[in-house]
Amino acid sequence: MKYRWWLVVLLGWAIAASGATPDGDAILAAVDENIGSDTKVSTARMVIEGRRGSRTVVFKSWIRGMDESSTEYLDPPRERGVKMLKLSDQLWAYYPSTDRTIKISGHMLRQSVMGSDLSYEDLMEDPLLSGLYDPEIEGEEVVLERSCWVLRLTAKRDDLAYDSRTMWVDKERFVILREHRFAKSGKLLKTTDVIEVAEIDGRWLGTKIEFRDALKSGGGTTYIIDTIEFDEEIPEYVFTKAILRK
Repeated sequence: MKYRWWLVVLLGWAIAASGATPDGDAILAAVDENIGSDTKVSTARMVIEGRRGSRTVVFKSWIRGMDESSTEYLDPPRERGVKMLKLSDQLWAYYPSTDRTIKISGHMLRQSVMGSDLSYEDLMEDPLLSGLYDPEIEGEEVVLERSCWVLRLTAKRDDLAYDSRTMWVDKERFVILREHRFAKSGKLLKTTDVIEVAEIDGRWLGTKIEFRDALKSGGGTTYIIDTIEFDEEIPEYVFTKAILRK
């Protein structure tokens, strides 16, 4: 999938050479190309700041394309063995403490994951935005000492978790450094701020991101990627319901 990264590089060169402002569609396409891959395998942490202090949740994820993902929680001990499986628009969770598998749907998708500032809807969301939103350039600003395009995204469908989004995209790296997500009413629902960025396998990623749910109290959730591999072979059984009890 190295050709994806070369598309991003070529777009960056074209913009720099012409000195012209690209349209919103071109910028959003470059963002998608930067993060897109056939598969991803990662280990990550969520540091959740609550009223009684912070706690850390460690997990490993396997992702194939846009419709399949499997996650296993590794720590703390009381969460160990909890698993989640996404197949297309369906999501299941397995809880070893009760030996039950639950299908998560409807209003449950808006609930917090492990008490964090991320919802199940966030986990279900398609990471590629070009087919879901119409982008428009609102301006230019500096974030993390990086020159950014400010994009306003408007949903093409009524069934998306967020009706509109404002994102700050690094002009050179095409990585999202800040994002505000809104309801149809215009109310702010969630913010994300990238704290650290790293180049991994020829692409730039936010490896430490702070999520804040604007509708809840607390100090936010810091999402930290510890390891990530792209285009790795993943066994077929990882994306079957049998993996939940394995």
